[in-house]
Amino acid sequence: MANGVLGKNDLSANTNTSVYTVPGGTYSVASVNICNRGSNTANIRIAIGASATPSNSEYIEFDVALAPNGVLERTGLVIGENQILICRSSEASVSAVAYGIETTLPA
Repeated sequence: MANGVLGKNDLSANTNTSVYTVPGGTYSVASVNICNRGSNTANIRIAIGASATPSNSEYIEFDVALAPNGVLERTGLVIGENQILICRSSEASVSAVAYGIETTLPA
């Protein structure tokens, strides 16, 4: 079981990026920070999906405008076994960091 930083990625523009996948036999309580390091406003999407290509019903943020040097934070995300935290940005120079704790599923 991990705790602290669970996953991180420098997002490519207009590309779904798997930031963190919950291992089998566990679930996670996590937060995700999206940081816009660039000089343009970025539209941000965040999903918790069953695959790396989220369906419309799996988005928890969709095209949220993130100003240059801004941060978008989502906390208290309970992510199930084998689910994937997926982030997307309309711009490059945006990073995503997931942090939290993994817990073993009850028997």
